[in-house]
Amino acid sequence: MSVLTLPLGQPHHELRFTSLFKQGRALAFPCDAMGHVDLDELSSKARQNYFYARTFIGREFFLPSVQSVEQ
Repeated sequence: MSVLTLPLGQPHHELRFTSLFKQGRALAFPCDAMGHVDLDELSSKARQNYFYARTFIGREFFLPSVQSVEQ
């Protein structure tokens, strides 16, 4: 098992699925700069939420966007 450590202040990325109906609600998952999510690194619940968000694009969520986030 490898652990990714980033220096403080180093930006990382998240794939964000924003709700179509509830302002301020979103599901976000760690990803690379291209938006690829490492499913093996997600918890079981996070993986379920990720697949839920992908399934309901256009019905519950906007298309996801990759956002840079500082730690």
